[in-house]
Amino acid sequence: MEGLVNSDYWANKQVLVTGHTGFKGSWLCHWLVQMGANVSGYALPPESSPAMYNIIQLDDRIKSTIADIADPETLQQLIKQTAPDVIFHLAAQALVRPGYQDPLLTFETNVTGTANLLQACRSVKCPCDVVIVTSDKCYLNREQHHFYVEDDPLGGIDPYSASKACAEIVAASFRDSYCLESRPNENIRIATARAGNVIGGGDWAEDRLIPDTIRACSANNPVVVRNPKSIRPWQHVLEPLSGYLQLAQQMSSNRDLCRPFNFGPEKDEILEVGELLNLATDSYPEIKLKYSGEEGPHEAKLLMLDANAAKSILGWEPTWPAREAVLRTFAWYSAWREGSDMMTFTSAQIDDFCQA
Repeated sequence: MEGLVNSDYWANKQVLVTGHTGFKGSWLCHWLVQMGANVSGYALPPESSPAMYNIIQLDDRIKSTIADIADPETLQQLIKQTAPDVIFHLAAQALVRPGYQDPLLTFETNVTGTANLLQACRSVKCPCDVVIVTSDKCYLNREQHHFYVEDDPLGGIDPYSASKACAEIVAASFRDSYCLESRPNENIRIATARAGNVIGGGDWAEDRLIPDTIRACSANNPVVVRNPKSIRPWQHVLEPLSGYLQLAQQMSSNRDLCRPFNFGPEKDEILEVGELLNLATDSYPEIKLKYSGEEGPHEAKLLMLDANAAKSILGWEPTWPAREAVLRTFAWYSAWREGSDMMTFTSAQIDDFCQA
């Protein structure tokens, strides 16, 4: 892993992260600051309390703009002011079940928000590399034993999944229309990144397995498990983030990388929900499980990614196996519960990951 994410490349780079107040955005901003980048963020306030963003004191270390990705004027003004070399677009409505509750907001945020960002880059003629983060759920998931590759059909039964497929189409349209060598006045390069279910310390979102587990344990309640046999490409948050960073590093000098990439775990590390929770109980023995037969809105029971393109083209490789990812995740929450310096602890986990 060491040397693939190049700290020297990021030193003094101007980087904009949309969705910087979220779980993945906070980890990404911390890593970028640790490497010496000048980071700006654009997002709504943190949705949870506590929030990773506040715990690691990012507000003191980056230039933060609190605004909606659906506000194109404010977004365009920020891009003009900061002139970023690289943009990571993570701002999103990021959950399946809230997508059912408010589909219009989900489409506005995930689809129109993506178009707003790309058009803002064009409008201010900002020469930059843009990594659009979508989701493994962008695929037309037939729930078969199939590892999805980047040219498989896009789709989505639920509004969230469909919105991520739409975001991919928006990004592809901008890429094919404005990122060609035949358009020398268009200086943006666009790639998309599709990752699986991420875990890691600092996530307190509703309707996510690990945060729900932490909340239940804190309240001395059992963890209610709806679909223990559901299969997901679980990975530590640093796995896809390392892929996003490597992709941005390389696409600046290679327009052939302006394409989609999957970032997922090794094929033998694909786990059922129940298997992941069994691993969690090894490091967090106070976890109590309660299996529920309650049926909610449709959620995919089987979803797997093929990350061979990222491996063969970018040289990216998964680093921590599932057991290690779970151990690192619960170690973070334990350190936070014990009152540790979480900025230092988070930096140490990133260092361990890079040296693995």
